Amino acid sequence: MTTMRAMIRDATPSDAAACAALYAPYVTDTVISFETEPPGVAEMARRIAGAHAWFVLETDGHIAGYAYAQRFAERAAYRWSCETSIYLERGRRRTGAGRALYETLLQRLQEQGFCRAFAGMTLPNEASAGLHRALGFEPAGVYRRVGWKHGAWHDVAWVQKDLRATEGCTSPPPELT
Repeated sequence: MTTMRAMIRDATPSDAAACAALYAPYVTDTVISFETEPPGVAEMARRIAGAHAWFVLETDGHIAGYAYAQRFAERAAYRWSCETSIYLERGRRRTGAGRALYETLLQRLQEQGFCRAFAGMTLPNEASAGLHRALGFEPAGVYRRVGWKHGAWHDVAWVQKDLRATEGCTSPPPELT
């Protein structure tokens, strides 16, 4: 019996090719991503470098998934919120890999001072909805018929998770580092 060694670590630009390859089928074959052309290695490296946090799941030297957080919106008042995403290679659902990646990401975001994490998912997507529910995300709303891909309009459900309490606060949180 062989055992596989898996670890979650911070992504580096050298992971860009593996992340791009893992992501490409989501772009070309599904409506999970609303991109219509898979990003190349240079673009993926730029995204990794620009993320608030980006983690990869590495199994025996192979990138099997990644999760990241980026800016939620451009305006300064949104700076304590972020948008999260996760992608796993096919066959990794319901293995605990997504939960482990997401928990690592959410912990880092808390440490960085973020108050809210948001995630959007094209409907229907029960696997993603179930993962987000299990991690404590709550419904925030649905954008109806917001994306056109593969010959049809698609809805996007938004969920959110509180990373730190803000109820009753009358001053902003400390500046993000």
